[in-house]
Amino acid sequence: MDLLLKGLVTGFILSIMIGPVFFVLLETSIRKGVKAALWMDLGVLISDLVYILIAYVFFNEVEELSDGGDTSVFRFVGGVLFIVYGVFNFFKKVTEHKYTEDSIPTSSTRDYIFLGLKGFLLNIANPLVIFYWFSVMTIGSEDTGGTGSWGMLFYLSVILVTFFGIDVLKIFGAKGLRPLVTPKLLIGLNRLLGIVFVVFGIVFIVQGILMKIQ
Repeated sequence: MDLLLKGLVTGFILSIMIGPVFFVLLETSIRKGVKAALWMDLGVLISDLVYILIAYVFFNEVEELSDGGDTSVFRFVGGVLFIVYGVFNFFKKVTEHKYTEDSIPTSSTRDYIFLGLKGFLLNIANPLVIFYWFSVMTIGSEDTGGTGSWGMLFYLSVILVTFFGIDVLKIFGAKGLRPLVTPKLLIGLNRLLGIVFVVFGIVFIVQGILMKIQ
């Protein structure tokens, strides 16, 4: 019960941390529908699983990085990718379209797979993700008897289920905003997304530079 409560609280805290992927999920839910946003969130979930696996397999190496190792390369690469995506999103054109429940364009399986891949890449490009998952595993290992225990597996599973569940609530919540969406609002949303990604990208690059000169 103690692990269950800690997993629920940790999952809730992680889910309300507003990062760049948060805005993309809301935008996707409004423009392309709930199913499309769920596919993207599935890609985010898979990337989290990949990072958890990396943190598990290379626990000591990641611990060394988190204690002051050189992570500048990760931050440079992630920063550049975020800036490129931000600039693209800022200048993305918006067509005249009324976003209602019946007007959401039908997407093919290929479109959904692409959205899942987009969510995966956006989350995997964020160098901070692996470190907060490592932090979660470090805290959990103290309560579960180590990273290889069944308790750790249960703890991480509760976090992921809570994390994904609250994301689903966000996606359905954004659906309710659809009647208010206008082309002008979408242009503003695109520019907000672009600015958010560029700011995150610049922060990552500056952090990488500071690490190099220290």
